Amino acid sequence: MSAVLMLTVLVACKKEIEKEVPEVEASTIQSNIETSKDSIKLNVDSLEMVKKDSIAAVKKLELEKNKKSKKFSVYKGDAFSYWPIKASDSLTKLFYKTFTKEQQYTIAALNRIDTDHIKGRDTLVVPNEFKAKYMDYTPFPKTLSNATEIPKLIIFSYPIQAYGVYEKGSLVKWGPTNMGKKSAQTPRGLFFTNWKGRKVRSTVDDEWILNWNFNIHNTDGVGWHQYALPGYPASHSCLRLLDADAQWLYTWADQWVLENKSKVKVKGTPVIVFGDYKFGVKGVWHQLVENPAITNISQNTLEGIVEPYLAEIMNQQAIREAYNEAKGTTSIKNDSLKISKDSVKLD
Repeated sequence: MSAVLMLTVLVACKKEIEKEVPEVEASTIQSNIETSKDSIKLNVDSLEMVKKDSIAAVKKLELEKNKKSKKFSVYKGDAFSYWPIKASDSLTKLFYKTFTKEQQYTIAALNRIDTDHIKGRDTLVVPNEFKAKYMDYTPFPKTLSNATEIPKLIIFSYPIQAYGVYEKGSLVKWGPTNMGKKSAQTPRGLFFTNWKGRKVRSTVDDEWILNWNFNIHNTDGVGWHQYALPGYPASHSCLRLLDADAQWLYTWADQWVLENKSKVKVKGTPVIVFGDYKFGVKGVWHQLVENPAITNISQNTLEGIVEPYLAEIMNQQAIREAYNEAKGTTSIKNDSLKISKDSVKLD
């Protein structure tokens, strides 16, 4: 009797269990499988991203350790590498032995310094392979479709600390610059070149000699000129340039023409200064190893920056053309220009 009772209980329990397990349709099972696959793929992708970031972090950490231990190590990216240089005298010698003077010039420009400041850097951003032309490293677009009617145009970018020169919308030159520091920032907007001086003594410090100086803001004394490029905004509002660049622009840009000491008759070459610099952190060009295109400015972006100033630029250009036509010449002679220094305040 007890055996029969026990068998009945077991059978009853089995039936209860069978009732509690619901039937699952095939489509539901397939859906769950697909969801699991997607989750697995997502996890794998996430792991890959973490892995890449971790590898980069490890390599950077290793580079820092190597600097301290004076062990030579180059951290290579896709197009650029971090090259330690200040860790020891031997590394500095190796740098100058490895790269030609032309290559050193390019490296300095990419790091927004002059070649005299190479020795003072602990790490430099260096191209993995050097391109045929220096112009191939320009961060500026090769053409500006809305500037084809402008004979001469100079554009300075605060964020990337570089300038570009355009002739009728075509880029003809670029180079590094170090602009105004945080407490004395270079003004932004549209300016025109005014007067120039081969050697000008600074009013901030009379021991500072500014070579190839070209003024763009007479009342504030702002202009470009040759001066040391330490690799960050360091000037008193002026736009510092390499010696060769400052000399080239000195002869390329046009001066103003004065009606009298207080009135401008014809303005000079248009100059646009734009953007904001993130003070307190390294310039974006230090990230070229991780992102080779980080300093590049697209054509659409730069055309958008130029667009608001086109009407004024074309208006001043018409005035200059009329003046040149009246004089029967296509260029303005230097001896016809008067320089007003009444309110000059220089870097």
